[in-house]
Amino acid sequence: MYLLLVPSLALIIGVVVYPTLYGVGLSFQTMRLNRPGNNGWAGLVQYQRMWGDPIFWLSLRNTAFWVTATTIIEFSLGLVAALALNRNLPGTKIFAVLILLPYFLPNVVAGNIWALLLDSRLGVINDILVHPHILSAYKAWFADPNTAMPAVILIEAWHGFPFFALLLLAGLKGIPTDLYKAATIDGAGRFAQLRLITLPMMRTIIAAAVILRVIGLVNSPDLLLILTQGGPGRATQVLSLYAFQSAYKDFNFGYAGALSVVMFILLMIFAWAYVRFSKVNEE
Repeated sequence: MYLLLVPSLALIIGVVVYPTLYGVGLSFQTMRLNRPGNNGWAGLVQYQRMWGDPIFWLSLRNTAFWVTATTIIEFSLGLVAALALNRNLPGTKIFAVLILLPYFLPNVVAGNIWALLLDSRLGVINDILVHPHILSAYKAWFADPNTAMPAVILIEAWHGFPFFALLLLAGLKGIPTDLYKAATIDGAGRFAQLRLITLPMMRTIIAAAVILRVIGLVNSPDLLLILTQGGPGRATQVLSLYAFQSAYKDFNFGYAGALSVVMFILLMIFAWAYVRFSKVNEE
């Protein structure tokens, strides 16, 4: 019987285990493609360099802010959208398709669309804000350190909130309607039902959605790479983007591997802590 597991085990080892172990091993090496003569085993050199690297600590803070703010906004928008779609009012099917449209767009397409919309010379959004005198002049949103990160966060939230809407809507469909009828009879209002019935009943789905979205945000620098490339200065520099630039701009794959290992460890800690403190296992 165990022989039947061999193909699946071989696939897991080849696709998951080996690349992961290779990446971890890479972090203990010096591997710079533009300096092939100096490559080899380096021990903890990459991690020692990281400890004293101010860009790493700045990227870590930016990553925490980027992921936290984006996840909160996406979850809030997704919950509102899911609650609206769950009411089965006339036109909700069309509304559901419209909500999912941003999620269908590839990151590259979404990033370039918003780069044009927020362009400092031709951007429609600047035009809309200047004419009613909300802004005094056209603004270069991605060139200002004070607005670059908030602008990218809002764009990512627009692009990613349908992920939450879809999963939360599936969770809402699984809650018995008798619970809401009983709560209504007892005098519970909409917000009380949301707090006492909806959110507790969807605790597992919420935990899974949040963990998956956080993993996606930490590991995907696509929009930042398209819109800001970590700038202006280092205002939008995050760990995944720093690792990408270290590998494909500086050709320092050893340091990029070390950054990736740190992200992997942080995500493991976050997933464990979130599941533990959200009390999902108690259900």
